[in-house]
Amino acid sequence: MTPANPDVSSGDVMSIAAVQRRTLAVLSATQISSGIGVAVGLSLSSLVVARLSGSTAISGLAGTATVLGAALLALPTARTSGGSGRRAGLTLAYGCALIGSLIAVLAISLASWPLLLGGLVLFGGAGAGNLASRYSATDLSPPGHSARHLSWVVWAGTIGAVAGPNLAEPAEHLGRAFGLAPDTGPFVLALLTFAVALVILGIALRPDPLLLARSAALAASLPTPPPPTAQASTAQVLPERDPAASALNTSDSTASAPSTPALDAPAPAAPASAAKGEGTLRTAWRTLRDTPVARRALIAIAVSHTAMVSVMSMTPVHLDHGGATYTVIGIVISLHIAGMYIFSPVVGWLADRIGRIQVTMLGMCLLLAAAVLAGGAGPHDVVQVTAGLSLLGVGWSCGLISGSAMLSEAVPLRHRPAVQGLSDLTMNVCGATGTVIAGVIVGNLSYGVLGAAVAVMVTITGVWLVVTGNIGSRASTAGSS
Repeated sequence: MTPANPDVSSGDVMSIAAVQRRTLAVLSATQISSGIGVAVGLSLSSLVVARLSGSTAISGLAGTATVLGAALLALPTARTSGGSGRRAGLTLAYGCALIGSLIAVLAISLASWPLLLGGLVLFGGAGAGNLASRYSATDLSPPGHSARHLSWVVWAGTIGAVAGPNLAEPAEHLGRAFGLAPDTGPFVLALLTFAVALVILGIALRPDPLLLARSAALAASLPTPPPPTAQASTAQVLPERDPAASALNTSDSTASAPSTPALDAPAPAAPASAAKGEGTLRTAWRTLRDTPVARRALIAIAVSHTAMVSVMSMTPVHLDHGGATYTVIGIVISLHIAGMYIFSPVVGWLADRIGRIQVTMLGMCLLLAAAVLAGGAGPHDVVQVTAGLSLLGVGWSCGLISGSAMLSEAVPLRHRPAVQGLSDLTMNVCGATGTVIAGVIVGNLSYGVLGAAVAVMVTITGVWLVVTGNIGSRASTAGSS
């Protein structure tokens, strides 16, 4: 009989820990390649839209279109992952980004800014894919390792984020050398990086981590048959156990072949919700309703992202009011991005070591300090603003990594893609909304008021997380006594 899942169709028995190491390497390589494409495209998209439209106001729609695309593609990516595995979901996301890059090249050649905005919506699929990659890193993580595994994939994005903008000008020169229209070279480079990401996924992300995790859970849930010599009368009923926990309760140092399922075992069928076409969004909401820890994690992720994007997006405007040069502004934003990514492995290690909620609260404290520090700085206080933006990046990293690990661990394996997709959708929508509101606040009031508003939002969220966490702990203790 042919196995239901072609990803688990080998006669060999492989260690889940070995597969996980390979998965992390593949996801990191994909993140680097796609990260270059995202960074090079975003660094020039608003400028190109401004040139084609002749309007600075319309140029702001470039970033909105990309964020909108990432939000719109979050749930389709999750649905595809839930039904066919992580490789299929990520292929959908990066495939849309590749098509978006191609449309962008065509739009620039035709001098059509509306078509370019349409292409940028699909271009946002790369953002959806990069966010989904971090969750893919947790499917096979042993207990106590999901945060650091997730953080390694997040950290890999640093390379693309730093290299991408620096490759924009060489790509433009190369494009012109080949006779391409002006401003199309960077998007051609983005197209190529997404193609590389798709090739890496198609060839190397095997076995699929989510499908293998389901196979492991299914194998662990099957009762162990009695020895051949045992009599039926002496058969015992095996105690119930958690399939996912028992299947994946291994670490890199203790995993061995006999403790893992054979890869030629059929994968379990996709969840009923995916098979019957039940909405991914409905499944996610229902799971969140029944899982308080997942709700807290999602809100922590959304608030961390909203706080970061709101302050970061208006910092260049604030510094420009003080006469800062593009070079100075670029350095400030670069240090902010470094804070977002470069400490990711440390944040992941801490989240596994001292606890998810503790690192989430650390992130809220750092975001509060950043809002107060940056918001209290005048437009000429470049050093203070830089310090605030650096803290803002580290606070975001704490909230994203610890919150994502907490979310993944809190929900059942069969519902994880749906809930993770809703998390990414919420994160992107909140980020886009925060940017719009931040612009209104700074335009009508001041950057300082924006800092105060973000400080209040983060403080309220932190207090809520502590209160609800304590209530949940007391309820759990009472229920077990």
